[in-house]
This record gives sequence, structure tokens and C-alpha cells, in this order.
Amino acid sequence: MSDINIDWKKLGEAIAPYQRFLLTSHVRPDCDALGSELGMAALLRQMGKEALIVNASETPPHLSFIDPTGEVRVLGRDVTAAALEGTFDALMVVDTGAWIQLAEMGEVLKAFAGPKFVLDHHVSEDDLGAEVFKDSTAEATGRLIYEAAEAWGLSLDPQTASQLFTAIATDTGWFRFSSVTSGTYRAIAGLVDAGASPAAVYADLYERDRLARVLLRGRILAKVNVISDGRLAYSTAESSDFELTGSTTSDTEDAINMMLVIQGVKAAVLFIELPDGGIKASFRSRSALDVSQVAANFGGGGHKMAAGATLSTTLTKAMESVLPVMQQGLG
Repeated sequence: MSDINIDWKKLGEAIAPYQRFLLTSHVRPDCDALGSELGMAALLRQMGKEALIVNASETPPHLSFIDPTGEVRVLGRDVTAAALEGTFDALMVVDTGAWIQLAEMGEVLKAFAGPKFVLDHHVSEDDLGAEVFKDSTAEATGRLIYEAAEAWGLSLDPQTASQLFTAIATDTGWFRFSSVTSGTYRAIAGLVDAGASPAAVYADLYERDRLARVLLRGRILAKVNVISDGRLAYSTAESSDFELTGSTTSDTEDAINMMLVIQGVKAAVLFIELPDGGIKASFRSRSALDVSQVAANFGGGGHKMAAGATLSTTLTKAMESVLPVMQQGLG
């Protein structure tokens, strides 16, 4: 019995009349976004439908393994917004429900006249003018795609199984986070049975880092500060760090989790200077502090234990605004 609370029959009936689907997800896509898009595209094609994936951001280089055939297109690089007009019967957003997360694809969504669907597991959401199918207790949107396949009686080939395995594994910190349930492992067992290789996925994720990524991580960890009686850790990834190491903002992924290994630390924040201006604040918690609510104060969102927000300000002002809120939340 699945512990996922989504009416799959209703979603199946809702998408049944449509043939050509446009799929998208959030900017700076992670493995859950990419794996969920690729997984849903595979399910739609198995149902005899057509699917095209277009994101506002490029797939980060270190995650290119998840899309071996280069199926994910980038708006403005591979396809224009004008070329998408009138081409699709339906549009589906996966792994986000926030306008700010869609960036330029948000304009495509606003202009789209056909039916729109959202499949997501995040707590926060905006009104995207779409029919929403959500379970915020799910550990990953990739899990939702797996459950959809099960509910609709569809099979998974080894590549799709690996993509969904990667989505779930990364959004659970390789099954370390409290969002993991027995249902997670049942889904993982199904994906392994379908051909996913945990050893191969782990190697792709964690044993093939570029030198630039490792050097950036070192600079971030060298700047860690601990406040609030040792319960809150924070650090920065500044423009100079990216320049000196030859890294990109996508190389900051996982660095924040390393701050949580410090004894006594209950929450962490990583402030990232974005190339186009502004600051991305990434939040993590392993306490009662709900960082999705902290992020919401700054126009962001996410989950209780992991969230983020983008602030249109300087690094110093972002820290001055965010850290007191985190400290207050920790009590």
C-alpha cells in the first residue's frame, strides 16, 4: 500500500485527452527536477503521447550523466518561446510550484492557453493557474513519478529507473533525511528491480567531482562561522571564490550539508553570490526549526528541513537580514 496521497486516477484521466506535452521545472535544476522531468516524459511516451522538456537553466555539468542523450532543452539556447507557442496541447510543471523558480519559463506558462498541471512535493506554492497534484510529505518528486507509473500500470526501463533512483537518493541526502520512510525503500527496491544500479548512481554523483568543485567546497568550508551557542553554522560562496577556482554556482550543491556534521549544529545557511546579481540563501535544519517558513520570509520556500530563497541585495545585507531570523527560529 503506497503512503503517497495523490489521486493518480484523477491525474491519469486529466491528462488522457491530450497528446503533446511540454514539461518544465525550476531554475538551476537538481537531480529531482531532472529525474522527474525525464521520468514523466518516459511515462507519457509509453502512453503513446509526445513530450518535450524545456528548462530556463542549463543542466549543471556535474549532473549531465542523468540525461545521457541530451533530451533536456534550454529556453533561449535550444528553443525560443515563440517556437513553443501553439505547439503543445498541455503543459506540466514538476518539482516546483513557484513563479520565481520558473524564471523565463514562467512567461511561457503565463502565455500557455491550454491545460496546465503541477506535480510537486514542496510545501510552498503560488497560483500558477494549473491543476495541482501534490503531496508535501513525499521525500522527492521522483517518488511521485514512480508511484504514478505503478498506479497506471506502466513499466520502467533501466535508464528511467536510474533517473528516478537518482532523484530520490539526492533529495533524501542518500536516504539520511527524516523524510525517508519505509515507502521510500519499497520504491527504491522497485527501481533496483527495474534496473537502477545504486553503485553506478553513487559513483556518478559523488566520486567524479571536478577539481574546481572540490576547491570551491574547500573555500566554503574554510569560511564557516558558528553562532547561537554553536547551533547555527553559516558560510558564503562569493564571486571571487568562483573566479579563483573556475567553478560555478551549481558546484555549491552539498556544501551546506557538510556544515551540519559539526557537533552541536542544528541549522545552516549558505549565502551564494549569483552571477546575474542577488544572493541565493540555502537553508538546512536538523531540528524543530522549519526552514521553509524562514525562506518564505524572503520570497522563497521548500521543505521543513531544506529550503531556499533568492534575495535582490548584497551579500552583507542578505546576511544581516537572514541570520537574525534563523537565530530567532532556533530560540
